[in-house]
Amino acid sequence: MSKNNNDISTDGLTFLEDGEVLYDDLYLLSETDEKGIVEYASDSFLKIANMTRDEIIGQPHNIVRHPDMPRAAFKMLWDDVQSKGFWTGYVKNARKGGGHYWVYATVLRSVDKNGNTKYVSIRVKPSREDIKKAEELYATLA
Repeated sequence: MSKNNNDISTDGLTFLEDGEVLYDDLYLLSETDEKGIVEYASDSFLKIANMTRDEIIGQPHNIVRHPDMPRAAFKMLWDDVQSKGFWTGYVKNARKGGGHYWVYATVLRSVDKNGNTKYVSIRVKPSREDIKKAEELYATLA
């Protein structure tokens, strides 16, 4: 089993020269509170983000935001989540220590029995064609 300098397994990950990390057959799951603070992160999410549970729990979810992602994309995400209760789309995320990975994400708003709002995100690997389309779209956004 291969490891990086944080003792996080890199098995099943492919590292490209441009810094992109590819992954197969992983579902990346996380849950945040109403302010976007991470309360849960799946092992697969930790693996691809190159973070430990202690490094991400209690942190804002945007800790993995890649600087290439336009703010307008996240405004669309939050507008949809607030109005429809969900959003789906493509996101380029940053890995701790460098590199990035793309996800096709579904974000769902939920309210627990005590009236607390939570956000659950389920992410999978997008196709190369879909990544190219997302890059082209995001290049047009401010």
